[in-house]
Amino acid sequence: MAAAPGVPYGSWPSPIDAALAAAHDGRPEYLAAVGPEVWWTEPRPEEGGRRTLVRRPADGRAARSVLPAPWNVRSRLTEYGGQPWAGTEQTGKGPLVVFVHHPDQRLYAYEPDAPGAPGPRPLTPLSAVGGGLRWADPVLRGGEVWCVLEEFTGPAPTDVRRVTAAVPLDGSAAGDRSAVRELTDDRHRFRTGPKLSPDGRRAAWLVWDHPRMPWDGTELQLADITSDGTLTAPRTVLGGPREAVAQVAWAADGTLLAVSDRSGWWNPYRVDPDTGAAVALCPREEEFGGPLWKPGLSWLAPLPDRLLAVLHGKGACVLGMLDPESGDLVDAAGPWTAWQPTLAVCGTRVYGVAASPRSAYEVVELDTATGHARVVGARATDPVDPAYYPEPQTRTFSGPGGREIHAHVYPPHHPARRAPAAELPPYVVWAHGGPTDHVPPVLDLHIAYFTSRGIGVVEVNYGGSTGYGRAYRERLREQWGVVDVEDCAAVARALAAEGTADPDRLAIRGGSAGGWTAAASLAATGLYACAAIIYPVLDLRGFAAETHDLESRYVDGLAGPPQTLALHCRERSPVARADRITAPFVLLQGLDDPVCPPAQAERLLAALHGRRVPHAYVTFEGEGHGFRRAETMVRALEAELSLYAQVFGIEREDIPRLALHS
Repeated sequence: MAAAPGVPYGSWPSPIDAALAAAHDGRPEYLAAVGPEVWWTEPRPEEGGRRTLVRRPADGRAARSVLPAPWNVRSRLTEYGGQPWAGTEQTGKGPLVVFVHHPDQRLYAYEPDAPGAPGPRPLTPLSAVGGGLRWADPVLRGGEVWCVLEEFTGPAPTDVRRVTAAVPLDGSAAGDRSAVRELTDDRHRFRTGPKLSPDGRRAAWLVWDHPRMPWDGTELQLADITSDGTLTAPRTVLGGPREAVAQVAWAADGTLLAVSDRSGWWNPYRVDPDTGAAVALCPREEEFGGPLWKPGLSWLAPLPDRLLAVLHGKGACVLGMLDPESGDLVDAAGPWTAWQPTLAVCGTRVYGVAASPRSAYEVVELDTATGHARVVGARATDPVDPAYYPEPQTRTFSGPGGREIHAHVYPPHHPARRAPAAELPPYVVWAHGGPTDHVPPVLDLHIAYFTSRGIGVVEVNYGGSTGYGRAYRERLREQWGVVDVEDCAAVARALAAEGTADPDRLAIRGGSAGGWTAAASLAATGLYACAAIIYPVLDLRGFAAETHDLESRYVDGLAGPPQTLALHCRERSPVARADRITAPFVLLQGLDDPVCPPAQAERLLAALHGRRVPHAYVTFEGEGHGFRRAETMVRALEAELSLYAQVFGIEREDIPRLALHS
């Protein structure tokens, strides 16, 4: 394909349109073994954004969906969800699975191989109080499902209690809340589901309380299980206010395992259940864990032969096999460079979800007996010629005071277009959400949508991001709106200074916490020509009062305790500093967002009233925190591109023109 020189950046034609990017959004999640099979959830953007349950037969036949539309396997526990299903193989009867159906949040039981395959039957009741009853992180035990129960006691997002509960499989609780047994009290605000020891005599789980987030400090609790199925003598054996235990698991021989950051890095430990003594199994300045945004995430999975499958690395995790006796760690072969925190084990086989800069997330099987790894589900296919994919560059930049800033640079890339030699490309800084999170360098058609048109992207893992140890993520403590803004600006300025990016055509975009960083950057710097602000936090005090329970005290760590919040709100919140915003922006907002409600966006627009700042406010009925529907993503991507085209002076006639109002 011959190059056509002299075509301005941003105006290149591309086969990666918004519909294509939307169709390939999302990834498999929540892997688990059901007898000899592996099952997982998978997105369906074209079906209203639902998630289906997929099974891969043991005989190697192609994976297939277990549940047709409109069944939607997703929990709303703490609004972000968690492991929404569990399954077991029944002798002579096929699999039994229980799952949470998103629209009503009830637990259902389903036997897909039963004669006549009757549909799912409800196990739990409805509640008209507040957000109702929600369930997550289930495990099947005898005739019950043990899981986390989130129960609203009033209309406010914080009118809620959480316990470990047992739901009968016979359906007797489908209309009777009193038939649900509570296995613990509700003295702890947050918890994960119980992990049962191989002999069935003990259960372990994690708890934490306000104002801590789970990466600040959690406790590993252990209890005995009596013969009548109750939990007795729960006690804390590991963790505390300054030690974040991210996962607990049991090895086949009954060894208690945990992932803790007591060394400053999340590493795997063997834990004495009686004394709490913890022995590091692979002490390294690497992360073997991550932020526990949702119960049911896993970075460690024991195999029957005492080996441990682990995810580890700096910035991005790869799959390795760890010998806990020797500490030897051998990584799986293959092209995958980033693995998600979900693992399943079937005998000698380990399953995970992995991607690379050249492939999207897919389900990968590692045969530990042979060392062979292969794709077995959600295979990433190339919807266009891979020549249109960007080539990311993982780099470390210098920030204020010489601090390191990690970022992934995606230069404009097209197999048949080049810009005029004297032209520098426009660049968009992507600030990730969380903010306690990170982004790995993997194929993302949302990024390729821009780079294939001649607009560069740089994803910044600013101070506060995970993947680089506790000290790096705590740079943001009480500095939200300062360190994240400074780090993004430092990367943008460095790209401009070295001649990689056009200093007059820099933009910033982000969703959720990244939306805060994007909006705060407009108010704090004159660096960016425009911004895309997506379901954002915009007002610190409003966020603390309006958001869901999990993050209602998050600002204590991010911006300071209540006594300093008003000051920091005036100094940093985009709503309070709206008079400093002069650059155009587009604000994209789901109208059913319980995490960053539309009230946040509306206050910013009210503060800007009469100031003649060009902007567009685009809302989406039925969308919450994170867009899931294909039609929403198409409209959002095209609106964002139209903003850049107008501000950067790019001619494009293949997208609807976004109306900017002053």
